[in-house]
Amino acid sequence: MVRQSRPPPPTRSLRRPGPQDPRARRRAVLGHSGRGRARSPGRRVVDGPAAQRRTVITLGVETSCDETAVALVRDGREVLASVVASQIERHQPFGGVVPEIAAREHVTAIVPALEEALAASGVDASEVGLVAVTDRPGLQAALLAGVAAAHAVGLALDVPVMGVNHVEAHLVAPFLAEARDPEWPLVSLVVSGGHTHLFHSESDTSHLLLGATLDDAAGEAFDKVAKVLGLGYPGGPAIERAAATGDDAAIPFKRPYLNPQSLDFSFSGLKTAVLYRCLGQDANGRPGTELLPGLEVEDVAASFQRTVVDVLDRKLQRAVDRTGVSRVAVGGGVACNGPLRERLAGTAAARGWELKLAPREFCTDNAAMIAARGAQLWRVQGGEVSPPAVQARASWKRV
Repeated sequence: MVRQSRPPPPTRSLRRPGPQDPRARRRAVLGHSGRGRARSPGRRVVDGPAAQRRTVITLGVETSCDETAVALVRDGREVLASVVASQIERHQPFGGVVPEIAAREHVTAIVPALEEALAASGVDASEVGLVAVTDRPGLQAALLAGVAAAHAVGLALDVPVMGVNHVEAHLVAPFLAEARDPEWPLVSLVVSGGHTHLFHSESDTSHLLLGATLDDAAGEAFDKVAKVLGLGYPGGPAIERAAATGDDAAIPFKRPYLNPQSLDFSFSGLKTAVLYRCLGQDANGRPGTELLPGLEVEDVAASFQRTVVDVLDRKLQRAVDRTGVSRVAVGGGVACNGPLRERLAGTAAARGWELKLAPREFCTDNAAMIAARGAQLWRVQGGEVSPPAVQARASWKRV
């Protein structure tokens, strides 16, 4: 819960289902006999061995934006398989994600991703005890594709479906490579294309929101600046590549720290400053349409990147100082950025932090973190999932 302070395994089939038995046909495709789990109208309970031991295999589904992902995770920590089908090539011509295209691609990619994950994991579908799916926040139509698929799998296997907050799942990602639970409390930073949030994390289910972006998220700023510079999409890797040969002190962009007490973020002003620096302005004060002659794209990229890194580093230091918590976890797509990782590692060493950076493969959107978060919630709820039913929600909170 987030509080705001402001080779495939053999298919198991007992009989060949006939056309009059569509539920049996679905179960045969997924390799499940459909027996052994009872349901009640008010709740979904995993009985049998899965409820008698801590271990459960969770199938995770992630479709909140432009990547279709399926993963299988044992006991919320051991990643058995993680499959991500990227849509980058479909969105590159537009310089960003087109929601309708994203939703259609999810519908096409979800079943192959599911099949690939099962094959790679060596897990038979009948061993799955829980389905976890991103149900918020994200693109509404994209979320709906994943939620519908998760409900179909849950129905076919007769197992519970757990809705997962995408941002909360990013908080789990730094610990996916470890065989132990996090030690609490933590200061957590999620920095991605859609979110830039600081949390005081007190337990699996308690994350106090300390600060958030007031406008553009850091990853969104990377994408927009990369588009202005003609570097392509996605912007994060493109900016980092260009910045590698640039001078990060060439352009002294103003750091949007806001006021000394604030833990919020704001990147729209920085984005606008880069825009005018690159394009100039016409007689009416509007940005030009072409890059200024002699502009060093690499220097702009490096200076912009350093500015963002400075801001994230400073805000994280403020959060640690304010909370007195020196355990720090960082996740989200922007956490893939090499200079950011190096800066935070240096700060942690200098200030005595215990720093956990999400492995790069689990920084960007993935279903392993969704499965892990779902397993956390399942354990907290004692092996049952209560209403309301899981639904796709574009906004942060369930309403």
